[in-house]
Amino acid sequence: MLKGKVAAVTGGQRGIGRAICEKLAEYGADIAIIDMCDENAARETASAIESKGVKVRAYRCDVTDGASVKETFKAILADFGTIDILVNNAGITKDKLAMMMSEDDFEKVLDVNLSGAFRTSKEVIPVMLKKHSGKIINISSISGIIGNAGQVNYSASKAGLIGMTKSLARELASRNITCNAVAPGFVETDMTKNLPDGGKTLADSIPLRRFAKPEEIAGLVAFLASPAADYITGEVIRIDGGLAM
Repeated sequence: MLKGKVAAVTGGQRGIGRAICEKLAEYGADIAIIDMCDENAARETASAIESKGVKVRAYRCDVTDGASVKETFKAILADFGTIDILVNNAGITKDKLAMMMSEDDFEKVLDVNLSGAFRTSKEVIPVMLKKHSGKIINISSISGIIGNAGQVNYSASKAGLIGMTKSLARELASRNITCNAVAPGFVETDMTKNLPDGGKTLADSIPLRRFAKPEEIAGLVAFLASPAADYITGEVIRIDGGLAM
């Protein structure tokens, strides 16, 4: 379904990002893993994905640093020749109630989660414009739709991603480039494993009574990256077990 395509995935070394890399590789896409990961971790992830028979490279990149982003995408284009799919997945949390949150904690989360996606999108848009095709998929959150106490910074960044998604979709549609957002609820990752009582109380508040698996988020991303979603753009698709319905 994606054979011959090149996908760049930020935050691709672990968690949801790694699951996305693996799923896109299963469908035949070559993978550029973009992360702040250490060399050994990057090598292990790349090796696991290479076993699926696709080309994989890992790139150490700080998405808050414009120069780092430019150099990374220059290297990806040199190694792969093009980029067909960009998944903006890199994200951090620095949770606190607003009255206790520092400006630095607020700005850092927005810089990674929102401005980072802007920087990477700017690098791929000229490539996609020349090809008259491309897919940009932003990983937002239900926190960006309904808000979440203690996550003013995170919720703002993810809501901003939704606005950016819709604006890019309008700007790029005439060139056959789509831009969509995925809004997960709670997912079984390092970000949620240390929740009180193992997350059971939160899980009980979800109609499906469980957290999502990273592979389930990856499946939706793979669909949006595929030809089956060529007529979908500007959408925000919740994948939250019914939590925000």
